[in-house]
Order: sequence, then C-alpha cells, then structure tokens
Amino acid sequence: MSKHPHIGRLLFVAAVLGAVFAINVITLNGCDRTQAEKEQSFLQIGDFTIKRINPDLVEARDGAGRILALIPRNTEPPQGYTPDQIVRVPVRSVVAYGNFDVSALRVLGVLEDVLVGVTTPAEQWYLDDVKRGMASGKIVYLGDSRAVDFERLKRQNPELVLTWDHSAIPMLNQLKIPCVITSTPVAMCLNARMRYVQFLAPFFQREPEAEAFFLKVSDSVRVIRDRTANAGAKPKVMWGDIYEKRVLVEPGNAWVGELVGLAQSDYLFEDVYGTSCIEISVERFLHSGDDADILFTYRTADSGATSKAAIARLNPLLAKVKPLIDGKVYAPLPHYVQSGHRLDEILTEIAAILHPECYPNFELRFFEELPDVDPAQKKEQS
Repeated sequence: MSKHPHIGRLLFVAAVLGAVFAINVITLNGCDRTQAEKEQSFLQIGDFTIKRINPDLVEARDGAGRILALIPRNTEPPQGYTPDQIVRVPVRSVVAYGNFDVSALRVLGVLEDVLVGVTTPAEQWYLDDVKRGMASGKIVYLGDSRAVDFERLKRQNPELVLTWDHSAIPMLNQLKIPCVITSTPVAMCLNARMRYVQFLAPFFQREPEAEAFFLKVSDSVRVIRDRTANAGAKPKVMWGDIYEKRVLVEPGNAWVGELVGLAQSDYLFEDVYGTSCIEISVERFLHSGDDADILFTYRTADSGATSKAAIARLNPLLAKVKPLIDGKVYAPLPHYVQSGHRLDEILTEIAAILHPECYPNFELRFFEELPDVDPAQKKEQS
C-alpha cells in the first residue's frame, strides 16, 4: 500500500488540468493549429511512450518497456534494431488478446479491416463487427488467452499481436511476429485510459481518430466534474470482490478510483496502489465494507450476480458489507468489458450512479443495480 495515498490523485488532477488547458487552446485557435502542434514528437501515456525520431521512424515503448521501431512499408529497417523490434506501418492484420484492445481498434476505425484473431469465443462477443468477422471466417478464435493455439495464430498471418501475456514473447519472436505488451505493472490512471488509443494510433497511422476520441472523452470528464461540483453528500464507494481464495479490488491509482474522486465521492481503496484487480486481505475489504454506501462488483449475472442475496450465497463474508445490507450494489452488464470505445458514456454512467440527483431519470446501459433478492425468490416469498 502507498505511504502517500494522495499522490495518485494529485497526479491525475494535474493531468486533467493539462488536458483541459489543451482543449481550451484548441478551442481558441480553431483551425490555426500549426503542423508542428499536430505532429507531436513525444507522447507519454502512463508507461507507454511514442517518440517520433524522424518522418520515417517512430519509437514505441510498450507496457513491458520494450522498444519497437515503426517504419513505413517497403523501406529498409534502420540500424540499431533487431528484427523482432521492427513493425511496418500501417499494420494490416492484427491478433488482439484483450477486449480493450479490440475496442481501441474500433475507435481507430480499423477493426473490420485488420482484426484476424481473438481469444474470446464467438458466442461471447457483443460487437457486431467482430461477430460478422467471425461468422465469415476472417476473424478466428485462437483459444483461451492463457492457452493460445500458436499454430492457428500463425495460419492467420498477423503482422502484429496485441497481448498482455509476457510469456508469449519468445514464441512470437520464434514465429517472427512482432508483438506489443498492452498491460502494465501499474493500473492505468484515468488520463492514460483516455489516451491509450493515441499509443496504438501510429501503428495504423490513425492519429486524427485517436485525438478525436481523446477530446470527446475529455469533454465528458469536464462535464462530470462541473455537474457534480455542487453535489450533496459524498457516497463512499468500493470496487471489487471476494472470491474463494482471493480478494481483488481496483486500487486508488486506477482510473475508476480517480473517477470516483473526480465525481465528488470517496473511494475507500484510495490508499491501495498497484495493478488493476490487485489482491488485498479479506480483513481490509471487510473494514472498508463497514462504511461503504455503494459496491461495484466484478461479477456479472452469468457469474452469479443476480441479487444481493445471490452474492451473499456465493460468499457469506460478502453478506457483512454495508452495501449488501442497506446500500447499493451494481454489477456490470455482459457487454461492459467490450465497450471501451464508449468510454465517455461509461464514465458518465458511473457518475450518474454515484450522484443520481445530478442525473435525473438516467437510464443505465453498462451496469445494473442488484435487487435485494432474485425476482423468483421474491415471488415465492409473497
């Protein structure tokens, strides 16, 4: 746990203020932005970086700290890079392990053109363009992300693999397929979450689309801040779950913790620092649960989150937390994890859950509030 629980939030505030300043400059200058302003030579996005060395070479540092050299197609590789570091752009075919990476391809407008392999089976997809691609055979299921069929992957002939799995690097190097590690040791802050598409954009030469997405999400953050500025009491929020052998939560440095603070609410794991879905003690979870008003669970209805009573049955320890007794519990809808391209809507919905008085008659699209008991059980009791 961090000895300085407020450092993450201070860094986030600085990042948001910087983004707002940039937006204001763009608004004032309109179409008078110079070419130099449009072509940033260096961009830091959490642990990811993009550095333009010259017109024909961009260096990208991925989540594992590996340097990749992005060069135009049909050009000679520059000196000083090994073959596994070379990525020819724009990339024309991609395998993507993560839902968020698939969403990023959608933001960039290249999903239907480049995606050839995924690690989620067809029946679990909610994105129409992915379902169409799998039905036609262009996009292939490569097996579970922890047991990918590399022979099948090779047959898809991808020019790039987007993966969180560091252990895949040696095999992909052997297959002479460059890869980008899209996970980081520390959870993405809100600014990094908003900007991640700007890291992937140079691989596909889609920088304008990435900038437009960032500005759209930045606008939503600004509206959330303004709309909740004079909200009433600050709800106390926790985001996580108790499983059979582990207790996992979102740390305070993650984007969800920072958003809760931005929306005039108290995040009860603010002092926890580390990766997304970080493990903590059950005692710590229950201690925070004594004060919480709202619990966001990781579980969906498919994994048992159909009511407060159902969650309590899954793990009796959860029955002790205040949101299950006299507070509110929210579960993600199945399509939530595949909706990163709608990040502005997701952020707004979370703010509306925290402060319904600021968002009257708001219709939930990504989360559902769990009833006390399952509808069938309630009918039996009546």
